[in-house]
Amino acid sequence: MAVDDVPVVTEAFPRTVRLVTTARLREAVLRPLVDNDDELALLGEIEGATSARLMAEDRGISGLAANELVYDVPHARFINASFAYAKPRQPNRFNGANRGAWYAALSVETCLREVSYHLTNALADAGDFNAVVEYAEMFCSLAGEFLDLRQRPHHPALGGEAATAYPVGNALADGARAQGLNGIIYPSVRHVSGTCIAALRPAAVQSVRQGAVYRLVWQGKPDPSVHGPL
Repeated sequence: MAVDDVPVVTEAFPRTVRLVTTARLREAVLRPLVDNDDELALLGEIEGATSARLMAEDRGISGLAANELVYDVPHARFINASFAYAKPRQPNRFNGANRGAWYAALSVETCLREVSYHLTNALADAGDFNAVVEYAEMFCSLAGEFLDLRQRPHHPALGGEAATAYPVGNALADGARAQGLNGIIYPSVRHVSGTCIAALRPAAVQSVRQGAVYRLVWQGKPDPSVHGPL
């Protein structure tokens, strides 16, 4: 079986790593606005009316059904948020406007290269290479059937230009989901010798746990310094 001539493999990765901003690990941003838990619950209802994750968990959203998400497992909100919060104007390599994915790698070095690349581009767009961002490792295990782009390193989905590569990658991901596959394994475009995995189904993300924190610092130049693990 293959999709777009990309072979399918059965793999088990006991530990992969994803980086999330530490702001997502802190106390709810609504807490300082209220005096007690009752008021927090009321504000939570208001937040829920606009939270893509909460709406997806309650009734599903375009491209993502509620019964696809995970519940009552450690860090379920992180898993579900990665699928619920897509960026309509900024699709990623293997997900489009209506559905996210869980992007991970086999090493934190690969994650840091990938994250640094995209943040540097964002700072370039803003015209200011001054920033401090902290990221925490989120480990998980992944197993099942995956498309294996390691065997097709010159596939157009792996191109360096988002405008041409990402539409091909999105079509490939659609085909993988249609065949019931858990995701796509691919060589990192930003880290030579690095390996990345895009999990396309929430249930594929297992045993999530938190790791160390890393700090990326831009001081007027496009190349950040990396501090950590902290």
